[in-house]
Amino acid sequence: MDTGERTARERVVAVARDLDAQGLNRGTSGNVSMRFRDGLLITPSGLPTARMGPDDIVPLAFDGTHPPGLKPSSEWRFHRDILAARPEFDGVVHAHPVHCTAFAMCGREIPAVHYMIAAFGGPHVRCAPYAPYGTEELSDLALVALADRRACLLANHGMIAAAESLEKALWLAVELETLCWQYALALQVGAPLILSDDEIASTVERFRGYGLNAADRN
Repeated sequence: MDTGERTARERVVAVARDLDAQGLNRGTSGNVSMRFRDGLLITPSGLPTARMGPDDIVPLAFDGTHPPGLKPSSEWRFHRDILAARPEFDGVVHAHPVHCTAFAMCGREIPAVHYMIAAFGGPHVRCAPYAPYGTEELSDLALVALADRRACLLANHGMIAAAESLEKALWLAVELETLCWQYALALQVGAPLILSDDEIASTVERFRGYGLNAADRN
């Protein structure tokens, strides 16, 4: 393993641990991947992040093959398919944070109740219909829900965030869970106001020079 690969594996481990540290994930349910050379690096199946090290990260080719003796996350298929279909993305994060998953359990999309929805690429975050985990059907549904977006919910399951870097995908995952939490509270207060599509389109453009978006171009 050369220095470049070890560094990349360490980045995957760091983001996987951050999912737990930031309260987005518990146990072994979350998984992350990063585009690397002619394929991707992905977290292994069933290994808690506290026990995960660079040697546990699985190199996965776009044809789904991987070295013997290593078992990639059970959700490897949608990680692979997202990175194959969306060349602008280099990182994918999947988790089951409480508030995102609550809305996913209800099959509800997240509307433009806050301007931060623009961080995900449009006026709403879609919820893909239910399909069993790890299946081609789930991957296909996730790709549809992610069209022109950087995040989606998965019905009765959790969420996905994807971005130009793995670290930005984590940032988006945190933002989506925060937005879902705020939306859940607002629904208890009353009827949240929905911002117009034009307002969100304007904010999407303004976000192109904001924070991690600007950093991605440097």
